[in-house]
Amino acid sequence: MTNSAYIIGENIVSPLGFSAAENFINVSANRTGVKTILDKDFIPLPFSGARIGNDILDHEFQKLSVTEKYTRLEKMMLLSIADAVRHSGIDITGTDTIFVFSTTKGNIELLNSKFKNEFDSSRIQLWKTAQVVTDYFRNPNKPVVISNACISGVVALIYASELVQSGKFKNAVVCGMDALTEFVVSGFQSFLAISGEPCKPFDQSRNGISLGEACATIVLSSERKKDEKTSVEIVGGATSNDANHISGPSRTGEGLVKAIERVFTQHQISAGGIDFISAHGTATPYNDEMEAIAFSRTGLDAVPVNSFKGYYGHTLGAAGVLETVLTSLSMKNNLLIKSLGYASHGVSKPLNVISENKSKEIRTSLKVASGFGGCNAAMILQKHEG
Repeated sequence: MTNSAYIIGENIVSPLGFSAAENFINVSANRTGVKTILDKDFIPLPFSGARIGNDILDHEFQKLSVTEKYTRLEKMMLLSIADAVRHSGIDITGTDTIFVFSTTKGNIELLNSKFKNEFDSSRIQLWKTAQVVTDYFRNPNKPVVISNACISGVVALIYASELVQSGKFKNAVVCGMDALTEFVVSGFQSFLAISGEPCKPFDQSRNGISLGEACATIVLSSERKKDEKTSVEIVGGATSNDANHISGPSRTGEGLVKAIERVFTQHQISAGGIDFISAHGTATPYNDEMEAIAFSRTGLDAVPVNSFKGYYGHTLGAAGVLETVLTSLSMKNNLLIKSLGYASHGVSKPLNVISENKSKEIRTSLKVASGFGGCNAAMILQKHEG
């Protein structure tokens, strides 16, 4: 690999805003989009989550002056990609740009019979959603879809960065998305995995996840933006699968340890060279404990770590991309963001969980993710100045 993969454009569409800047301002102020949702027309039981209002979504979407009909999720995707690309300044209609999508459920809401006559049945297929959005932006290349449980977003970024680094494409547009639907919420409720209050990653009183919806986009390029004094590069990443259980993580953190060790070895980085960790941090008893063990085993227990789930809930296929946008902005602003919901230490290993916002030089960050089926991913980001 001879090229670099720089982040030259980013966006987040979420309950905390419709731009990366607006989201970062709200997160920096420790504002959360998570609340108790009671909507019997949606789900009979109340749940803890973060949902984008339909009114504001439609209002923002009207600014695109689109005449074709799109699903709710597709509206989020078009808004997010359009804004990220606008900031990047690239021409996405060329053959040197590839689209990579990450999602777990895509247009799963189209299973509902009320949409039967609104959209073609093929629209529920992940490849079709990706193609519809790619066609809107008139990109000639066949899009790629990564759907690997909750590590989908990080894997999509790793894959896209390798395409850019190898010279196969000059640019890559990575879009991660998932929406709150009856299918998703009822599924997690059946696991008894949803907290009755905003989630508390790594806290002693944590008792489950909060769910969220979002769409996030990162534009990668082999060239830095000419007018940008500080840029962030995705150096590379690694994945593993411990095949421990269909939904439960390894009790020893084995898979995450292997992913972290692999990316450290590949890029000659040690634990001492990491300034910040963006954890998966779902606030389930088993996930947080597994991560704490994995960080301890890899010598990372003293590194400042947070989870962004307290601000957005678990956004599934969007999480890896959304949290990487926030990690990149944290690096550019040299700001460690408080891990919302953390008050008292609740895992068996010592961790340096960020309890208050703090200014700190952040040059190298580690982003990790874990998911159902025992899948794990680890990715390195580095900052360049001048």
